[in-house]
Amino acid sequence: MDRANELLHQDVLFPLLYSMTTALFGGAVARQLRKQELRIDVRSIFILLLLFLGESICFVALPGYSGLSIFAVACVLSYCTLPGTGLLPIQGKAVLITGCDSGFGHALAKHLDQLDFTVFAGVLHQEGPGAEDLRMAGSHRLTVLQLDVTNSEQIARTFAKIKAELGNKGLWGVVNNAGVLEFVADAELLPVNIYKRCMEVNFFGVVELTKMFLPLLRQAKGRLVNITSVSGSSPLPGFAAYGASKAALAMFSNVLRQELAIWGVKVVTVQPGGFKTGIFGTSDHWSNRHQQLLQKLPPDVRTDYGENYIASFKSKYAKWHNNLREDLQPVISAISTALMARNPKPEYTPGTATFSLPVVHHFLPSCMSDFFTFQLLRTGPEDVPDGVKETG
Repeated sequence: MDRANELLHQDVLFPLLYSMTTALFGGAVARQLRKQELRIDVRSIFILLLLFLGESICFVALPGYSGLSIFAVACVLSYCTLPGTGLLPIQGKAVLITGCDSGFGHALAKHLDQLDFTVFAGVLHQEGPGAEDLRMAGSHRLTVLQLDVTNSEQIARTFAKIKAELGNKGLWGVVNNAGVLEFVADAELLPVNIYKRCMEVNFFGVVELTKMFLPLLRQAKGRLVNITSVSGSSPLPGFAAYGASKAALAMFSNVLRQELAIWGVKVVTVQPGGFKTGIFGTSDHWSNRHQQLLQKLPPDVRTDYGENYIASFKSKYAKWHNNLREDLQPVISAISTALMARNPKPEYTPGTATFSLPVVHHFLPSCMSDFFTFQLLRTGPEDVPDGVKETG
């Protein structure tokens, strides 16, 4: 009978215990992977292979509790020596994101919610399809808030709600993502109200919201992440209004990075390039802005540039929009890293344009960089104003 019991332990109990130990180890590793706290490289693969071989050796060569104990210890040691990503734990961290109706903000809110962040997603249209999708797809940790960054009352109301909900924990992160492009055209052609609108949303809205939430960020020693643009660091024809607002935001962010360092708050800029989001608006929006431009142009300016040249900006919408990259993951990963890395970089630049355009602008002579940029954005012969053709 004793021999039968021994065989039962050997054939049934120990395989079960080994399986349970392996499952616990695998679950712990999977949890690290899910929270992006584990780096998969040659070293981690080597450790896992050694552990797999060690399990077989312990089970065969050291039957009984001795082999199981050694294997359990090996699992603990392997778990402790697996290379991490240098990311902070997520538990208890809350983040406010602006501009979550679509694009980067919408995708980021879902991603951070899946990583177990507490997410406050600010939207311009609380009853819009983007807000409804977040409410349907998000967990109980995701809260959709009405937040127009140009509305001081909504900013104050959002601050009061978040402060009351978080208590003394503070707010870990603010992601200033909300932004507008309005229209793309020569600086002389753009109405002044478009300049004002870009500055109002892309710069002054960020400044007001940031100033409101800085006490909560200082309390948590958290992160401020501002979404800038390659057009704010490299001059692009047609992007005078948008680029100026993003250049102002980049300088504001760099100054804040220096000032807030002594408080333990890290300021990071993320400069995407060439991704398809909702910032270009719809073709109807583009047509409306084009009509407003025509109505406000002085007659002499309209004559100098010509109807075909001015109309070309309306037709360029579809061409530019179709050439943008649809996969937003590089930007989402960059923002997530900025929020979770123990020592984030001051700036992340996802997208090929964020590398090539600054190199051209900063390292080539102006005559060459200007020619390159003009050729990059040129779509046809209509890109030359009538007045230039006549004098040419």
